[in-house]
Amino acid sequence: MTRSIISYETLVHAMAGATGSVVGMTVFYPLDILRSRRQVDEADKLKGSSLDLRVLVQLANDEGIMSLYRGLALVLQSLSVSNFVYFYSFDTLRWLTPKSNSAIQDLMFGIFAGSINVLITSPLWVVNTRMKLEKNNYTSLVEGLRDVYKKEGMHGLWSGTVPSLLLVFNPAIQFMVYEALKRKLMSAGYSDNYAAFLVGAIAKVIATNLTYPLQLIQSRLRAGTSLKPLFRDMKSKPTTIFRGLEAKLLQTVINVCYFCSIKFCYL
Repeated sequence: MTRSIISYETLVHAMAGATGSVVGMTVFYPLDILRSRRQVDEADKLKGSSLDLRVLVQLANDEGIMSLYRGLALVLQSLSVSNFVYFYSFDTLRWLTPKSNSAIQDLMFGIFAGSINVLITSPLWVVNTRMKLEKNNYTSLVEGLRDVYKKEGMHGLWSGTVPSLLLVFNPAIQFMVYEALKRKLMSAGYSDNYAAFLVGAIAKVIATNLTYPLQLIQSRLRAGTSLKPLFRDMKSKPTTIFRGLEAKLLQTVINVCYFCSIKFCYL
């Protein structure tokens, strides 16, 4: 029987991954705003820990409550496309080789799916970064793409692509750990959402800590910000390369646990 890359199973997994990410991003979007500001702003106006709610209150008081949700609609559109592309590519590769049950193969599938995702969706994330940090009031992704292209050309649309390609190891590591732990849990008779939540959290914490410096560089390149000040600050304070990590961990761990729980139901 000939297998097709367009199947009910791959579509369901792709939709599950996209839906889970959208819900998680919506709930914790202020943390994403805070993380982006921490990564890019040179003045570092927001004093205190990234997990301190008073920092978000300070941002809301200084720039208005809507500053915590600036660009949310565009981010959700981009996130839906990005996660659909990633999960569809990932699950299609597994569907084409259903007899394999290897964590190493999952890693390779994650790298390949992540690379496809980066090459297709990088311009969307450039627009979103500019929207959050430069206060551009784009009414649509198309408007943002046109504006960036007009000012910076194709190079501007794909700025930050190199670290983004390297960052495919983040979801690759995440899902390699996730799939390996999930198999162990399932073989031991555990297959509920609580188990999926725990496995998703462990996998994401490991992946995020290992790749966060690349994420910071990626954000600065997408924002059109020079890397020189970052490298200068790192000489006196090496932990600068992890600026905003706390907010990123909280946001992404809870986010990934949510869509891992959704996907677990279909496995």
